[in-house]
Amino acid sequence: MPRFAANLSMLYPQHDFLDRFAAASADGFEAVEYLFPYDYSAAELKQRLDDNGLVQALFNAPPGDWAKGERGTASLPGREAEFRAGFERALDYAAVLGNTRVHVMAGLLPSEADRARHHGVYLENLAFATAQAAKAGVTVLLEPINTRDMPGFFLNRQDQAHAICREVGAANLKVQFDFYHCQIVEGDLAVKLRRDLAGIGHIQIAGVPDRNEPDVGEVNFPYLLQLIDGLGYDGWVGCEYRPKADTSEGLEWLRRWRALQRP
Repeated sequence: MPRFAANLSMLYPQHDFLDRFAAASADGFEAVEYLFPYDYSAAELKQRLDDNGLVQALFNAPPGDWAKGERGTASLPGREAEFRAGFERALDYAAVLGNTRVHVMAGLLPSEADRARHHGVYLENLAFATAQAAKAGVTVLLEPINTRDMPGFFLNRQDQAHAICREVGAANLKVQFDFYHCQIVEGDLAVKLRRDLAGIGHIQIAGVPDRNEPDVGEVNFPYLLQLIDGLGYDGWVGCEYRPKADTSEGLEWLRRWRALQRP
């Protein structure tokens, strides 16, 4: 049965961030994920996890200057030292928080003419990251992101991400399969799940096209959740969506799903 993690960067927006841990636990979540932990000390976040009986499933490595529109540095020429220092910082947080998954954002591609150069930097940085992560028992994740929400992002398609994993050749490099991004860019979700499951290290869900609750929109989530269960996926499923209204009330989709799974 899929295990669900609350994405605290999106869910429970009515609460201050540190209070979202308790809100997620009260709604029956057993794990959390979020974009970045770096505004808080690792010890402070660990205390919130422990106080609420939660597992840290995932967070992202530092992305560069997020406020100025940067979306990762892993493929950016001239930023190698910054990327590597940031990744080391992410591993320091993971050692305290206990998560075994760290997502590395590729960054924006200024022009297709620059792709080959960015690709080479990406491979070198991923080789460094996976080598360091392996020492800590951590898996590095890549995520294709749709071109509507993040124009110019280096990585957009599932096959592109899996090809990069093969080029790097590290056992602890996997793809983060986000149903929302994949549906917008290429669709055919069930076929891609069957094709790529061995290389998928984390799954995230949201309704399409508006990124609200999974039961709103064009994607048949009960079918897909049954599919990943049948395929043997045993990782966390991150609920990375924008609630249409109150988060807890909007979790009726999850309560229905859990009720259907009871013997």
